[in-house]
Amino acid sequence: MTTIHDRWHGRKTDGGWRETSRRNARSVQTTIGWIFWDPGAVARFEARGLPGPLGYIASRGAPLAPAGPEALTAAFGSISSAGIALTFDLMKGDAAAFHELWQVRDEAVDEGLRRYAPGIIDPLVEMGPALWSAVDRLPRLGRVLFSATVSMPRPQNPLLSGWHAVNAIREWRGDTHWALLASAGLTSSEASIVHNEWLGYEDDWLSRSRGQSEQEIDEGWDALSRKGLAAQRRLLPVALRLRQQLEDLTDELTALPWQLLGRDVSHRFAERLEPPCELLLARVDETAGPNYQPASRVRERYRDPEESDGS
Repeated sequence: MTTIHDRWHGRKTDGGWRETSRRNARSVQTTIGWIFWDPGAVARFEARGLPGPLGYIASRGAPLAPAGPEALTAAFGSISSAGIALTFDLMKGDAAAFHELWQVRDEAVDEGLRRYAPGIIDPLVEMGPALWSAVDRLPRLGRVLFSATVSMPRPQNPLLSGWHAVNAIREWRGDTHWALLASAGLTSSEASIVHNEWLGYEDDWLSRSRGQSEQEIDEGWDALSRKGLAAQRRLLPVALRLRQQLEDLTDELTALPWQLLGRDVSHRFAERLEPPCELLLARVDETAGPNYQPASRVRERYRDPEESDGS
């Protein structure tokens, strides 16, 4: 059977780089993602008239705000289109207001890292220039959110500069991942359902956590059934197999930043960021809950029942 790998591969990344990509993706996600539930950030968002989730949308989406809600919906992938539209309504489509949210988010990042994970400060400051050097050499074709993000002014604050370099790597991986999902023919609602089942979460939890409506969820299940990926609102093994292939290929195709950094720096990134990132993940557990930010959490690779024991 032709797999997603067969359709995409012109070359293969050696397993060592693929594992480096997989390992460091956790720290990349954690270094960035914790801020969107942080009380310091939420208070700043609310002071400007936006509930926390909408503040997340506005601050992360600021680089693409001039393109409008439809463009941001396409770039974000699985975030509720209604939530994005409401954010634009409350912000009156004012790009300057979005940029203000970007800046106050940065204030909360600086404050929160120093308070909750001070061990991350030195590595981000020290590795920031090397991370930016790798970011600046990453291809931009098809990576719209990444490209908009790296066009933003870079902070003079060395800690925030390092954080933003990591954020750029996160967005580059995210754009790549969504391109793969689109190539597999999955819509936003379908992708959330498949991801939720692959994670082993309770029924439709992930879809609801991202603001998708019950109608959108129902339509996603119906579409998955028509495609032969689900039956009676349960995924078939072929869907979970596809989801694992997409994850493996994401790891493979996002090894480039680490290859550009080199093995020594990539290994140092892992060793130095993982301990403080565990503290940041504990913050997510406290401020949002243990299901949130699944890309930061260690999970067993899905084992295809058709794989042999020795594979």
